[in-house]
Amino acid sequence: MNRIKKVFTLIHIGLWILFGLLVALQLSQDSSNWFRLTVGFILPCLYVFYSHFFLLTRFSGKRKRGAYLSQLVAIIFTGPLLFQLTHYNKQDNWNPNLGYYAMALVTIVPIFLILSWLARVTENLVLNTIKKEQLEKQAVQAELHYLKSQINPHFLFNTLNNIHTLVYKQAPAAPEAVLRLASLMRYMIYESNAPTVPLSREMKYLQDYVGLQQLRYKKSPVVDLAIEGDTVSCQIAPLLFIHLMENAYKHSPARLEPGDIKVHVTIKESTLIFRIQNPVSKSPANTLEEPGGIGLPNVRKRLTLLYPGKHNLEISNLDEIFTVTLKINGLPLKVHEGETHLLYN
Repeated sequence: MNRIKKVFTLIHIGLWILFGLLVALQLSQDSSNWFRLTVGFILPCLYVFYSHFFLLTRFSGKRKRGAYLSQLVAIIFTGPLLFQLTHYNKQDNWNPNLGYYAMALVTIVPIFLILSWLARVTENLVLNTIKKEQLEKQAVQAELHYLKSQINPHFLFNTLNNIHTLVYKQAPAAPEAVLRLASLMRYMIYESNAPTVPLSREMKYLQDYVGLQQLRYKKSPVVDLAIEGDTVSCQIAPLLFIHLMENAYKHSPARLEPGDIKVHVTIKESTLIFRIQNPVSKSPANTLEEPGGIGLPNVRKRLTLLYPGKHNLEISNLDEIFTVTLKINGLPLKVHEGETHLLYN
């Protein structure tokens, strides 16, 4: 906001310099005393313009019409006095001339009162528009932060309990589970604060989550995760897929067979397609863990805020298979460091 105000100040200075040069150019053609006449013309203009300009600033949004009108009248009748003072006769003694006063009263004063009003209205309009955009941006950021924070806390408690059981039984999987949980928490707390992250890091987070969920199942991995394309250069908003993953676990049967939940991620140039399928159960596996559900509504809100007009979310429920397909176009791409090195060598 301060930067915008500085820009307006520079505009004011530039316009007044240009106006002064034009007046000086015109007067220099008619009088040898053009400099004094130019100063004498510019000073009353400055006085009327900025007296009214700051008067409007002072009474902006306030219902004090009486005070405003009384000071406006003072500006109207004192402005021509300054013009008369700088346009005295050639005699050594100043002789008041009502002609100069009247001319300034009906020409200079009304024109620069209107110009100052237009300048004040324009600045207010621009500043209010910028302020509104900033508030809307802050509201969007706050809502995004809230949506990102809606990670199922019960998952963390259950994971800690599972790890405790593994440690108690001295199971070989315990150290890996601890590392996965640490990686997941580090990503949630620190790395996900960035506007975008490499898709490869988001997939690593998803894999850690799946690995920790797998502690609840004794069979082979119940999630079949397939990734096609370059996940390193593709940039994506963090924590975008976790709710879809939680939703799949929640609405699946309690007993999942290997590969029952299928996740397929495809990246082609700047387009990403994320598809997840899970069997539907009439009694979801994790109903008690996530009452009410925040998966799909959360994803819809975030997509609307992050990728307006650039995404397509399709949901189907056929033959007891629930499918969510998310397509995002126009994702930013980041050149690999290795590729950058090759380009310059």
